[in-house]
Amino acid sequence: MGAGVARTLEEGGHSVAVVDRRAKAFERLPEGFSGNTVVGVGFDRDRLIAAGIEQATALAAVTNGDNSNILVARVARETFGIERVVARIYDPRRAKIYERLGIPTIATVEWATERVLQRVLPDRPTSEWIDASAKVLLVERPVTSAWAGKKVVDLDVLGHARISAITRLGQGSVAGPDTVLQEGDVLHVTVSGDSIELFDQHLAGPAPKAGH
Repeated sequence: MGAGVARTLEEGGHSVAVVDRRAKAFERLPEGFSGNTVVGVGFDRDRLIAAGIEQATALAAVTNGDNSNILVARVARETFGIERVVARIYDPRRAKIYERLGIPTIATVEWATERVLQRVLPDRPTSEWIDASAKVLLVERPVTSAWAGKKVVDLDVLGHARISAITRLGQGSVAGPDTVLQEGDVLHVTVSGDSIELFDQHLAGPAPKAGH
């Protein structure tokens, strides 16, 4: 999975670094891969710094070990302040535990690579559902720290986008206007096809101050 994620990110014009304990693993990267490759364990702070984590905006932990992945994800978020992180898991029973720590998880299934990309690239043009006319879409978007503590109504864009549901700690629920957002929530947003960019700009912008 890691090689596939790295390839897609680089093809999209992103700077990519890959950390693996075995140099041989880099042979799976596509020919001509120009990203940084670092030999070492992903939770080693020095190796992460060598990979450029201090300039990174996202991290995907996709090794073949659940414990290693969650440790890498926690180091990225808690030590280096990376907001967009995702951890691959093999044991689905651990998903709720990890998501309570604010770490979104991706199960090992055929479409896992696409789900990883959705988590680390919130502007990736993907959707959960599209109506036949392509005028209405249901998309997923993560809640960042800037919007934590704000209400769903603060994010709704009248006539263009509405928060339909929220997944929190692995549990989904229908969102009401006064539902308070938490960092790590996943929003399920009903949005008109020509307003996705408008909503994403709203989500990426500053949250309203109290009383506004």
